[in-house]
Amino acid sequence: MAGDQLKVLNALDVAKTQLYHFTAIVIAGMGFFTDAYDLFCISLVTKLLGRIYYFHPDSDAPGTLPPNIAAAVNGVAFCGTLSGQLFFGWLGDKMGRKKVYGMTLMVMVICSVGSGLSFGKTANGVIASLCFFRFWLGFGIGGDYPLSATIMSEYANKKTRGAFIAAVFAMQGFGILGGGIVSLIVSAAFKNKYNVPPYSVDRAGSTVPEADFVWRIIVMFGAVPAAMTYYWRMKMPETARYTALVAKNAKQAAADMSKVLQVEIEAEQEKVEQLTTNESNSFGLFSREFVRRHGLHLVGTTTTWFFLDIAFYSQNLFQKDIFSAINWIPKANTMNAIEEVYKISRAQTLIALCGTVPGYWFTVALIDIVGRFKIQLMGFAMMTVFMLGLAIPYHHWTTKGNHIGFVVMYALTFFFANFGPNSTTFIVPAEIFPARLRSTCHGISAAAGKAGAIVGAFGFLYAAQSKDLSKRDRGYPAGIGVRNSLFFLAACNLFGLLFTFLVPESNGKSLEEMSQENEEDGAVGNGVSNSRTNPV
Repeated sequence: MAGDQLKVLNALDVAKTQLYHFTAIVIAGMGFFTDAYDLFCISLVTKLLGRIYYFHPDSDAPGTLPPNIAAAVNGVAFCGTLSGQLFFGWLGDKMGRKKVYGMTLMVMVICSVGSGLSFGKTANGVIASLCFFRFWLGFGIGGDYPLSATIMSEYANKKTRGAFIAAVFAMQGFGILGGGIVSLIVSAAFKNKYNVPPYSVDRAGSTVPEADFVWRIIVMFGAVPAAMTYYWRMKMPETARYTALVAKNAKQAAADMSKVLQVEIEAEQEKVEQLTTNESNSFGLFSREFVRRHGLHLVGTTTTWFFLDIAFYSQNLFQKDIFSAINWIPKANTMNAIEEVYKISRAQTLIALCGTVPGYWFTVALIDIVGRFKIQLMGFAMMTVFMLGLAIPYHHWTTKGNHIGFVVMYALTFFFANFGPNSTTFIVPAEIFPARLRSTCHGISAAAGKAGAIVGAFGFLYAAQSKDLSKRDRGYPAGIGVRNSLFFLAACNLFGLLFTFLVPESNGKSLEEMSQENEEDGAVGNGVSNSRTNPV
């Protein structure tokens, strides 16, 4: 039979929405704004990097990054993010959420600036320096995923917890939009100052030396929002669930939450000791008991996030290539270097504004009404439908005059990614695992997602190459083409839909009810006893 909930945790569960909830959303959300800005701004400037550092005066086309270098520039941050999610997720359960939270932010600030100051006497030297800083930038970003989700879930009340965690994650949409806007402003200012001929008219003159400042300013700007929120992160008290259930300090948990909630809360040290020493609440991550209770749940959260991120990051990082393929962005040799950055930024900003950002906020509005499971299932289903809608009549979309229809369909895949699994895969792992393993399990789930992002970042770059040599980027082997790549992404979405059935519905339940941390010995069944998706 379930034991009584600790009063400090019950107070959090039933608390009315207050100012501290919104403060926590802004503080954690600005980290996610920075995360998305830093991860996706690189796609806005990769073509510029190719023009600056890999220019061939005898070529009819502007310089492009060689295949291995393009893959490294696009994907190295995800390798760092995967590592950071595993490391900081584990550290957050060992040292506490608050202590580790500031570390991740400082790593992001330092490495954002370092990325923009990348140095070297040769092109490869500059790119190697950029990749070094972007790996460690990704490492810091990785820590933000499990810590932000865990902190918000442990601060939130039961009734609107999903909306609060979704609101933190929704700042990712503003980060993507912010990257596009900053890139638009910087490129427009430089384009106005250095209005030089396109590549087809003047090969060398189409890329002015000052273009080197454009990409550096864009990538360095990511340090600004991260630095602005450092002080407030350090002012946040440790979450009561970590303090009580992991650190076993009931007095401190009660004192911290009494200040936050502005009510008097009784410290229950004896009950904390009883709960935390209970055999059913002391199993480790690699134990049979964890596998019995949460093994299939962890399989569900990792696989759904993995398949989602293959599709999501392929779409985000290579929008410019897809839009070039359907002739929405003009041919590279008809523009100068800075103008190309402007056109790419404009296209990605429009997609973010019309599809990406609204999708996140639909999730915020509806997740505690509709539930996590239905939104995730619907999102994967609609992404599959729209991907097939792009792929099956692909030749129609690439003919002149039809690219607007393609862009609308493409924007809808982003809308249902964000009003769907891109939000729910972030939310659910922060709700269904025990407090002492919550950050670790979220980090593992997120790292599986970043493994998918790496597949998307490295694989799509090659897979989307045309079999026709004249339509292929210089240096790349023949791929399966954009159309077949879209079919592959549709299949990934379908697999994500199927694995969603392993993930339990956490809507309306307390964190302890989901993880069964307030259960008496012998009362624990297989998995979450009242979960709709408890696998048989």
